[in-house]
Amino acid sequence: MSIERFSGILAPVVTPFKDDLSPDIGRFLKHCRWVKSQNANLAIFGTNSEANSLSVKEKIDLLEKLISSGISGDALMPGTGCCSINETVELTNTAVSLGCRGVLMLPPFYYKGVTDDGLFAYFSEVIERVNNDRLAIYLYHIPPISQIPLSTDLVTRLVTDYPKAVVGIKDSSGDWKQTEAFNKLKLPNFRVFCGSESFLLQNMEAGGAGCISATANVNSLAINELFLNWTMPGSAQKQKEIDEIRDIFQRYPMIPALKEAIALNNEDAEWSRVRPPLVSLSRSQSNALKRQLEQVSFKMNNLFSGQ
Repeated sequence: MSIERFSGILAPVVTPFKDDLSPDIGRFLKHCRWVKSQNANLAIFGTNSEANSLSVKEKIDLLEKLISSGISGDALMPGTGCCSINETVELTNTAVSLGCRGVLMLPPFYYKGVTDDGLFAYFSEVIERVNNDRLAIYLYHIPPISQIPLSTDLVTRLVTDYPKAVVGIKDSSGDWKQTEAFNKLKLPNFRVFCGSESFLLQNMEAGGAGCISATANVNSLAINELFLNWTMPGSAQKQKEIDEIRDIFQRYPMIPALKEAIALNNEDAEWSRVRPPLVSLSRSQSNALKRQLEQVSFKMNNLFSGQ
């Protein structure tokens, strides 16, 4: 069975929480629908989703609710990578059974200094246990946080041994040379996504597939415009414009800043809440973010309208 591989823009969707810190399913569904309306697909349970602050049960519940609400699995790339093989298999099996087009898979990140052989054994074990022709893994390379790099040799070995199951990678190294190195592997139909739209034009020129970016939660329409028109005159200016918005959010802790922007645009303070150990923006930070976004006339258009 051939599954169409992802390309374009995906958002690691932020997860709203209630006062008791349980996931706020209503707000979550509304935000997912809004992101979809802005021409991005959904990489739920990514870093900016506070995924590693969520239990496996919470993730499965959110995913099931999302599918039952009418969001197609074709739009979904849930993060399923855990330190435990059993938990990774459970989440991945659920995603595949619900029709998700792919999964985004972290390496096991607790033990440091592990070998390529150890990482290969982990991914191989997951693939063999899931044992489903519909499995499509997008590897998640984020060494600044995981401290577990995925070498080009490891990626090549995984794709060579499991060409139908290992289909792409998200590179959140923050280093363009690393993203470029993944593209230079020239693996057949292997999709390389940059982890920030700041590298989007370079990634497309190098043969990449798009980006999976935190700020696609708030600015995906503009980011998608560059993806669709990267070969056209004016693409460098479009890159500059989306960089300007990205730069504002990067002045703050990213996850609280994204949630604060949604709270401000929707006039809904409940959106500001994060799960410990993260903390929300201070009032002075919120005011500064609001002022900086107003200075560039930034708005999240039609936010939750008609929902």
